[in-house]
Amino acid sequence: MPEKILITGGSGLIGTRLSEMLIDQGYEVAHLSRNSSKFSKYKTFRWDIKEGYIDDNAITYADYIIHLAGAGVADEKWTEERKREILKSRVDSANLLYACLQKTEHHVKGLISASAIGIYGDTGDHLVSEESILGDDFLAEVCKAWEASAWQVKNAGLRTVILRLGIVLSDKGGALPQLARPIKMMAGAPLGTGNQYMSWIHIDDACRLFIRAVEDYQFEGVYNAVAPHPVTNKEFTKELAEVMHKPLVLPKVPEFALNLVLGQKSEVILASQRVSANKVIQTGFTFEYNYLDEALDSFYDKELK
Repeated sequence: MPEKILITGGSGLIGTRLSEMLIDQGYEVAHLSRNSSKFSKYKTFRWDIKEGYIDDNAITYADYIIHLAGAGVADEKWTEERKREILKSRVDSANLLYACLQKTEHHVKGLISASAIGIYGDTGDHLVSEESILGDDFLAEVCKAWEASAWQVKNAGLRTVILRLGIVLSDKGGALPQLARPIKMMAGAPLGTGNQYMSWIHIDDACRLFIRAVEDYQFEGVYNAVAPHPVTNKEFTKELAEVMHKPLVLPKVPEFALNLVLGQKSEVILASQRVSANKVIQTGFTFEYNYLDEALDSFYDKELK
């Protein structure tokens, strides 16, 4: 019998690709969603985080739960209300899963939860690992609360894996199209000093890592989900312009301009995070895309041919 994977946030950027890859590998996939649409490709169970409701059949269906749900960090300006939503959407959803696992007869073997390298805060050019000191800015506090809520499942006796995602590169959404847009319009430039580190991962490697965390019982606890070779924003912008065959014509975009346009959300762009992939590599996981040029080629080469 193929194993059944229940995904929260299944219609998001990672969830969409992960669902496809799981199906390709012979798994059955279902989504937990606010709307149980008749038109979804996947079996869909309804939940309502605000109301504290989950269809019990979702939990009894699953062999594994992959928890990706959470309001987009870069989607909107960070008003106080939006910041509350970013936090609550992650914490309340994990709390709800835990409560449901506690009170429902189930055969769930484990939870694989997303988190983010934002938990380390701005670390300059210092290389950080899973054991490093955690940050104390808004995103770090969100990630800490997010992980604590997911980690409760461990107390229920289930194998729990938390993957701290770097910048997930995909041409279907997320950061990459936003970074590519000004370059396409001949207005590409490094952001801020350009010296801040960007720890990235190709979306297919991120999804392969989630699948590996399901399949490989040695995975337990926290892992950085980043490619082995982080780059500075300046290097990233240069490589992206090269693969798109566009010149970089503008000087750097100054920090004050980014703060003016984005407000506190500029933290996402200006924080430097140089994050180690060693713990994942030591499990025997191999990245398909180790270097940024390989990852960018996979998206832009096909456009240019």
